[in-house]
Order: sequence, then C-alpha cells, then structure tokens
Amino acid sequence: MSKAISSFELTLKSRSRHQTLTSWLYGELRSAILDGRLAPGTRLPSSRDFASQYELSRGTVVSVLERLQVEGYVTSRVGFGTWVNRVEAPRPSRQTTTTPAYVRRVVSTYKPPQSWIDRAFVGGIRPFRIGVPAISEFPSEVWGRIAADRGRNFRSWLKKEADRRGYRPLREAIAEYLRTSRGVRCTEEQVVITSGIQQGLDLLARLLLKKGDPIWMEDPGYFGARIAFENVGARMVAVPVNEDGLSVSAGMKMCPDARGAYVTPAHQFPLGVTMSLERRMALLRWASRAGAFVIEDDYDSEYRFEGPPVPALQSLDNHSSVIFIGSFSKTMFPALRVGYVVLPEPLVDFFLGLRYRTDFRNSSFDQAVLCDFIADGHLARHLRRMRSLYAERLTTLMEGAEQYLDGLLEISNVRAGLYTIGYLKNGMTSRQAEKLATAQGVEVLGVDRCTLRRSDPNALLLGFGGFDGPAIRQGLIRLAKALS
Repeated sequence: MSKAISSFELTLKSRSRHQTLTSWLYGELRSAILDGRLAPGTRLPSSRDFASQYELSRGTVVSVLERLQVEGYVTSRVGFGTWVNRVEAPRPSRQTTTTPAYVRRVVSTYKPPQSWIDRAFVGGIRPFRIGVPAISEFPSEVWGRIAADRGRNFRSWLKKEADRRGYRPLREAIAEYLRTSRGVRCTEEQVVITSGIQQGLDLLARLLLKKGDPIWMEDPGYFGARIAFENVGARMVAVPVNEDGLSVSAGMKMCPDARGAYVTPAHQFPLGVTMSLERRMALLRWASRAGAFVIEDDYDSEYRFEGPPVPALQSLDNHSSVIFIGSFSKTMFPALRVGYVVLPEPLVDFFLGLRYRTDFRNSSFDQAVLCDFIADGHLARHLRRMRSLYAERLTTLMEGAEQYLDGLLEISNVRAGLYTIGYLKNGMTSRQAEKLATAQGVEVLGVDRCTLRRSDPNALLLGFGGFDGPAIRQGLIRLAKALS
C-alpha cells in the first residue's frame, strides 16, 4: 500500500468539558479513519509534530497512537512512521431519513432539456462524437512553454489593471484576428472575454430578453442557444432553414415583431449550409426596421475546405444590429474555456454590469497565455495545419461512407467544420438510428434532437475532426452494421 503524508490539518471537533484529552483525541482519530477522512495508506505526522500542531503533550499523542495500533486502526514502525490501515467501517444503525423540503421542491419543479434527457456519454470518446477536435495534434509543447514562462513571470500579466472586459492584450489580438480573418468591424473596446460561447449566450439572453419575449430560432438549430433562451422564459419562434439558411420571409410571416434572432450563418448547425447573401441582407433589413438584435454564432467558421472564406454577417451590418460570438474550443481544445462577445459600443457597459453580478474577475492567466500564442503566430500556423488535416479526415469519411453505407446513409457534400450530416435512406427515424448505433459502440447524434417544430429530418450528425483514418473506417463499419 502506498503511503502519503497528510499535508493538511485534520479538523477535530471541540472537546466537551468532562472529556479527557486522551479519550477526545482517540475518538476523533478513530472517527476520521472510519469516516474515510483519513484514507488508508495516509501517513500521520510524527508524534512530536502532531503534539505541536494541536497543542497537546507528546505523551498524550503517543498513548492514543499506541491504542489505535493495538486495535488495528494504524500501523507504526520505528524509522518508517505511522500510517492508517484499511478498516471497514461498521454499518450504521437503520434509520429513516427525510429529504429536506427545499430538495423536494427542486426535484419536483426541475425540467431538464427535453432533447437531451436520455443522452449520456460513457466509456470514453468514440467515433463519431461531434464537437471533438484533434486534441492530440495541438502543439502542447509550445503551449506549455508559454504557460511556464508566464507562470515564472506572473507580474507581467498580474500587474495589468483589471478590466472586466478581459485581458486587454488578448482583446486586442482577438479584434485584429476577427478583422483580418472574418471581416468583423470592431475595436478591442467592443470585445468582452467570456468562459465560452454558452456563458455568452446565457448573459445575452438575460440582458436582451424577458419572459414571453419572442425570438427567431433556426429550426433545426443549436441546442445550447435553445437552453439559454428557455432559461429566461423566452418564446422561441421556429423559423425553417433550407439550403440558403434561415428563411427570413417565413420569420416575418410568423412573428414580424420578434425581439431578435439567433443564427449560425457561416456553417448552420446542424444542416451545415451557408446563409446566402440575399438572406443575410434581408435579415439585416428586418432587424433594422424592427429594432431587433441578431446574435451571430461563429462557432467553427475557421474550418472551410472549399471556396473562399465567408465573411461574417456582422461585416455587412451598418446599424449595430449584430452581436458576434465565438470561442477557441474548436480551434484549440475544449478545456480552454475562453470565448468572446463582440458587442455594439452602447451595449458594452450594460453587458458588463450584468456579468458583474455573477463573475467579478476574469481568468487572466489563461488569457495571457492565449494572447502570447496568438501574437507569436502559433494560432495561425495551427489553423492552417488543422484545415489540411480535417479536410483529409472528411474525405476519408465521405469515401468510406460510399463504400460501407451505400443505400443506408447519404453524406452531405458540404465541406466545412468538424462534423457532417448524413441523411438516412433505410426508413429509420433519427432516434432509432442513433439508438442502434450506440448499441454498436458508435456515437452519432439524431438530428431530431435539434428540431423545434420541424418534423424529423431522418438524419444523423457525424463528427470526424477528433478521429484518424483507421478510427473513422472502423466506426463506419460498425455504423453500417447498426443501420443494416
């Protein structure tokens, strides 16, 4: 059994007035061992250190430890110290426990997101889970070197004046990156750092909407936005999406006075289409006339494998209607919880005021490391390399699907992002196919989970970014078995 010295002070209850020091210390140590607060293998401090720590005589400590050793709770050897044995705690006497009323209230009123109530990932990451980048290809040594340098010279970022918008050099780097790569018109003053897209959506929903307010949602659309808007009690207007993106004309017929719209124009989630220029201009005209906002979620637009880059919707906006959001989860790695919101200037202070109610400070260290990673050119190099890699993996998936899934699943010809959509040709519903694939050890996502009012598209989402060629081919063989 490995032994580790407990480096934390053990919390002991106060001694009652009529209790001796010896019986009190014995009872507390015995309880700590039986309760698991002192885990098996934990080495206790020396009797001298123990006595000093708790202001006891050394004789009292030695007496208690000797009794515990006799009873089998600890083992002591000269020159090796004293450590805790593995002891099975006695079973507690049978007693009825009543769940507190506040817990019962939470349980009775809680409503989980319906589309995800039965969705649980177990057994590690398997093909074709969406949202998984090629983490093993990330230049972790470069990142570690930058992080180590920032850790050794923490005053270089800690001494900067705290800004609720985030680490200023990072905001400057993000603003330059967005202006160059996405055509976004902004300054660093308009950029606010968040812990990811979901926090940005949550804050925007609480700032811009109140209970009952209507908002256009793509149907099918992104479940994370749906959750954020449901949390504030907004009324979601399910606007259909086709090959040209969200149908603005349909939205105007359904609810012309909506407070705003949420869209993924560069790479629509989940269908993967790009919103046409005509639809973009129509959406901006509607927003300007209605005094409505448009949240543009730019979640993975960096990965486009054919044709020129698609400029952001925000780049066409002349009336401060568009709020642009994004993150580094797909471009780098999901554990890096850094996202950003680009706000119209008049809205910045109000957004920050709402955020301040729940989050007083930013994580400056991660932001400083990311800033150096971008400024030194590592992000640009990483993106170029990943575009090539992901294009190869998508090609592998598409060619493998022709070989193994002919007549079962037709893969979309959209060449972008980290996932693709496949349309079922075997008569199965999305949910039936998802369930059968799961039984074969394949993680696909039924697109019906992303719908509001639309009927089942009979389609599956397949993530390919995080899986190499052999894993993709093996996953396709299993998926074919499930769908046959």
